[in-house]
Amino acid sequence: MRHPRLDRRTVLRGLGTALALPWLQAMGGGSFSPRAARAEEGADSRGPAGSPPRRAAWLFVPNGVHMPEWTPQKTGADYELPWILEPLAPHRENLLVLSGLAQDQARAHGDGPGDHARSAAVFLTGAHPVKTSGAGIRVGASVDQVAARAVGNQTRFPSLELGIEGGRQNGGCDSGYSCAYSNNISWRSPTTPMLKERHPRLVFERLFLDGQSAESKEARERRRRRRESVLDFVREDAARLQKRLGGEDRRKLDEYMTGVRELERRIELSEKKRAGGRDPAAEFDLPRSPMRDFQTHVRIMSDLMVLAFQTDSTRVATFMVGNGGSNRSYPEIGVRGAHHQISHHGKDPKKVDGIRRINRYHVEQLAYLLSRLKAVPEGDGTLLDNTMICYGSGIGDGNRHNHDNLPVLLAGNAGGTVRSGRHVRYERWTPLNDLYLSMLERLGAAAPRLGDSKGLLKDLG
Repeated sequence: MRHPRLDRRTVLRGLGTALALPWLQAMGGGSFSPRAARAEEGADSRGPAGSPPRRAAWLFVPNGVHMPEWTPQKTGADYELPWILEPLAPHRENLLVLSGLAQDQARAHGDGPGDHARSAAVFLTGAHPVKTSGAGIRVGASVDQVAARAVGNQTRFPSLELGIEGGRQNGGCDSGYSCAYSNNISWRSPTTPMLKERHPRLVFERLFLDGQSAESKEARERRRRRRESVLDFVREDAARLQKRLGGEDRRKLDEYMTGVRELERRIELSEKKRAGGRDPAAEFDLPRSPMRDFQTHVRIMSDLMVLAFQTDSTRVATFMVGNGGSNRSYPEIGVRGAHHQISHHGKDPKKVDGIRRINRYHVEQLAYLLSRLKAVPEGDGTLLDNTMICYGSGIGDGNRHNHDNLPVLLAGNAGGTVRSGRHVRYERWTPLNDLYLSMLERLGAAAPRLGDSKGLLKDLG
């Protein structure tokens, strides 16, 4: 039986609710092979016609890493993952370890101390921030927002900005630098940061509530009052759609909706735990701090990002795993010292052990994100096959505060245009922004330059 083709933007609607759909065969997604993408003639940077879209996310971790246990000894495909990167072993074939890249504008250049604020501000902009703790902040537009301007009109949200830690947007946070620099990596313009969202519930509702209408507010209040799910509002529309789908698509839709409900329950459970057993949803309040458990917080936010990509709600995202100079402690892994402080370890064995364990713990969360992306079928591949995840820090070795030889990973294959499974070492001070130009090109958002870029980064495809 032949089933009618679905528009890629089809959504399930109900009272104040718009539930976007994942990639289904009925949308024309069953004939694309990522491995064949590079061989297909006439394919532009957005991918072959009828193929899944390409996405990109940039993840920032603070305070650099312990480079001796981050950097592989060998280059090429025959490399071994060092201890910090071992959690990525299941994703080795989807991973590029990139050594030698730098953000020169994160150096002082006459401005004195403030490396942590500069490392965050420069990470995606490649521009030197104006040193001020008051008015007059200025740095540069970030790579994600360059992408959002080019491809954001094709999705419901041009971009998604996520984070774990809060923080002020004014006053000084690092040696005369504004807190806006320390607490943001995404900048819409040189003077306007894109504020990150750290409350999972607000991200969830942004993805599924249909705008800010009175109907949306009514749906939100009714859902909390009656303990209803977003799925309760779209059941009738979903039932109608199921009749139009083939067997495989019906199975995918069921799995997707089950996943949405499971994520919704995890958010509710985490909020209730944070509120000491009270049900904040029933009282229409929002905890000042989303949750205490770092891993739960990061993984729920990662799942929300996957959901946004899976439904093509956005193709561009950023995620600050910690603010610049973060002083979070990690007692759950036996590290009670503050992150920033122990990153200045001075080769003290106890502090070195603490920083390396924090670095590996962060990488474990990246491995979770990659597993979630790889678990989502799309076309003849997976969501990870059509995505680029750039993970790194604007500081190299946290003890040295250097901004060359940064810890940078690129995961995913961008529709088959990235040749992963390798460690590539570049000449020292190769601009990290060259990588970003190459990512933009693969997204269909090519730009002539970004920050101190010199051109496209070689040896990616």
